[in-house]
Amino acid sequence: MLRWYQCRDLEETLGGQIMRLGMFMQPVHDVNRDQTQVIEEDRETILLADKLGFHEVWVGEHASATVEPITAPLVFLATLLGETKTIKLGTGVFCLPNHHPAQVAAQAALFDHLSRGRFQMGIGTGSLSSDVELFEVGGDTDRNDMVRESMELIQSIWDGEPPYSIEGKYWNVKIEDMARSEFGVGHFVKPYQKPGPPVAISIMSPKSNSARIAGENGWIPISGAAFLHPRYTSGHWQTYAEGCEKAGREADPNIWRVSRSIVVAPSDGEALDYVLNPEGPMSYWYRYFLSSIKARKLTKYVAPEGHPDPDNITWQEIAKEQCTFGSPQTVLDKLVALRDLTGHFGVLTAMAHEWDDKVFCQRSLTMLAKEVMPKFSQHSDADSQPRAAE
Repeated sequence: MLRWYQCRDLEETLGGQIMRLGMFMQPVHDVNRDQTQVIEEDRETILLADKLGFHEVWVGEHASATVEPITAPLVFLATLLGETKTIKLGTGVFCLPNHHPAQVAAQAALFDHLSRGRFQMGIGTGSLSSDVELFEVGGDTDRNDMVRESMELIQSIWDGEPPYSIEGKYWNVKIEDMARSEFGVGHFVKPYQKPGPPVAISIMSPKSNSARIAGENGWIPISGAAFLHPRYTSGHWQTYAEGCEKAGREADPNIWRVSRSIVVAPSDGEALDYVLNPEGPMSYWYRYFLSSIKARKLTKYVAPEGHPDPDNITWQEIAKEQCTFGSPQTVLDKLVALRDLTGHFGVLTAMAHEWDDKVFCQRSLTMLAKEVMPKFSQHSDADSQPRAAE
């Protein structure tokens, strides 16, 4: 049983109910746009989030998809270290089955030093179909088991000293030649944070085993499927809490991250026009995910309640149902309704979307941070708890 990384964020140990604002950046971009430009816009998004007081950002990792073009999140995040001040910088996620654990341990420890402890280590199984094929971890491969073993090996590297001789089911960690140990040869760089950075795991499917694994190991749960109908999000917490109970620890809802796509505009009409623009980034995002959802036969999990034919649902129907859009007051009302459905969670994680209209998108983020979140935070009732899924 892993024994570290248990809710180690200082702000998460203060007691009571708290509500903060975070960001999840896959990112998703129109493949016809210039990649240098969209990656720079992703940087600008995070720089603005830092200025607006966002607590954290999680950045995705995809090796073989130009639609999600950040192939190495730590490389990308390193470009922001000197330009940001307080925002925590996280991988969203390291797709652990695609990497040797020693490589992840070494790179994460280095970044933890460079960030002076602002690093949060998001991990996951990886579900992008082309990456799964590329790294030959599909079919009968138990990627959840690979995540478990990878983290055990990473912990052993960070906790231990050479020589190493660890044989696993999927990987081995062996360094036995200690002839130049006095010069540090054979030793690993250990993290800046002790005993290591906080670990989070992305939870996507309604009954994800990742949620249970997170609870068993004390990791931060991130309900990252912003396109999933909120009625299923509560199931993430229920499964996480079951994992906590199995491990004999209390489940703290303050560490739960819940993701939503959020568009704020001066009026409901302006926000709706932006979301439903057939040439806009929300259209592209929802069409992209609808293709993935249909391929996995999961359309029932995104359809509005009582939809007569989920297999033929349109992206517009999903967008109107799953995107939190409107004026500041309307967005606030929708977020309060979400929280009434799920129960308390500690971080509202806004999905980052492409900037087709920089002025509109910057204004939306600013209104979310300055006009919506202060009022939404007031709804963090000290006695509220996440609801069990029906």
